Amino acid sequence: MEKILENNLFPCLYKTMLGIDCPICGFQRSFFLFLNGDFIESFKMYPPLLPSLLLIVAFVLKLLNRRIINIKYFTAYATLVLSIIIINYILKISCT
Repeated sequence: MEKILENNLFPCLYKTMLGIDCPICGFQRSFFLFLNGDFIESFKMYPPLLPSLLLIVAFVLKLLNRRIINIKYFTAYATLVLSIIIINYILKISCT
């Protein structure tokens, strides 16, 4: 099943149209590496994967019950994750 998913990843529309990586290029491949237990390669592929996944979980919890997570903590964490993604993107672009 996982080979079927790996062979049918969504193409990056940003990269297809502009020819350069987008800020989240590598997320899908990193996610599949993570699911396969290859944590080091997953981190090398896309370092912000785990903070991004935690943000998604926090968002779902926030949608289910607004009192589970305080909005100021959620906003602060979302800002931190966005900062990590931007820093990763800048480093990725500057090294290529």
